[in-house]
Amino acid sequence: MQESVDPPADPNVRWHASAADAALRARCAGQRGVTAWLTGLSGSGKSTIAVDVEHRLLQVGCLACCLDGDNLRHGLNAGVGFDATGRQEAVRRAGEAALLMAGSGVVAIVGMISPYRADRDRVRARHLAAGIPFIEVHVHAPLAIAEGRDPKGLYAKARAGEIKGFTGIDDPYEAPLSAEVVLHTAEHSLAACVAELEAAILRVSVASQRAK
Repeated sequence: MQESVDPPADPNVRWHASAADAALRARCAGQRGVTAWLTGLSGSGKSTIAVDVEHRLLQVGCLACCLDGDNLRHGLNAGVGFDATGRQEAVRRAGEAALLMAGSGVVAIVGMISPYRADRDRVRARHLAAGIPFIEVHVHAPLAIAEGRDPKGLYAKARAGEIKGFTGIDDPYEAPLSAEVVLHTAEHSLAACVAELEAAILRVSVASQRAK
């Protein structure tokens, strides 16, 4: 893994390079690490797809781990706010965790609303600088469909004014401009979306490793 593209907060903090590179880790793992970053509105289907893809990858012998945005707020992102600054930090932390995992040969599947394009682009840049594949996945559902699902009742609370700064209601969602994968969950079945993403990940993670 390459040195951080950002300067350390403390000048006394120095990067210690590893003697092992991504290629060696991939040979040990039998696969190439990759991060699949699922972004979309609340209720679009990110978590459901991420969990199913993780399970299917594990079943075919591909080491994978799901990093769900809500789950991360119980630990890694505990105490981080939901304003723009908080969301930026939550995405940064999740991106760094995914980068460490993918750099070790694991398929990291991140499911977060991550509404701001610049935040996602920074995560992508960190992966590219380290030579780690990054697949941006737009889990697309029109607002009316996502709101109609409202699995956690958050849209109703936002409409009632109980939640402020809610993505899609009174805070923007910036859709990807060139996502590697777009899953239309209002038009296609869960099984079809899962199969499409699984295939995209395996093309990068396993096929590229076997070709070496």
